[in-house]
Amino acid sequence: MSRNRDLETRTLLDELRSFDKGCLFDLGHPFLNRVAESFVKAAGIGAIQAVSREAYFAAVEGVIDHFIAFVTRTRVVDSGGLPPEISGSKKHRFPGLKGETNSKSLEALVKNTGKESVQWGLAAGMYSGLTYGLKEARGTHDWKNSAVAGAITGMALALTSDGSSHEQIVQSAITGAAISTTANLLAGIF
Repeated sequence: MSRNRDLETRTLLDELRSFDKGCLFDLGHPFLNRVAESFVKAAGIGAIQAVSREAYFAAVEGVIDHFIAFVTRTRVVDSGGLPPEISGSKKHRFPGLKGETNSKSLEALVKNTGKESVQWGLAAGMYSGLTYGLKEARGTHDWKNSAVAGAITGMALALTSDGSSHEQIVQSAITGAAISTTANLLAGIF
């Protein structure tokens, strides 16, 4: 009976804290557990980020559309002189979404959210697996492991983006190494 009461009184914060205590998977090896858990957690975060971003763009477009209608009705400025930020001629992150409320728009949202979720999951799983493997191979976890894992993960992410050039791949590797190394060095401070 006590266990049921504990389950009923757990808050969302308690649930989120429990992620740090136990692992979601037991695949028989710590490496596999770590990669799978990182993939699932990051994929979920990637999905939330993608949907939140699209909701923001939809809200902003709605406000801009209302502003344009108001300005046009009051004839304060002619619509030809509006800057692109206000006229709504901006590029979407999700090219299949046009702000319509139809099945194609929803289908594009789901497809693109899934794609971003997989990219986030692959990046986290790859990074986690590389840091674990390097720690096991070298016998230590230091900034060098983080730099190598970050660089390889950055390159892999650049390769999954559309039309990536040699310069983008190199820049992503450098950025991944820098962010990962900085996070490793700051981990003991905070």
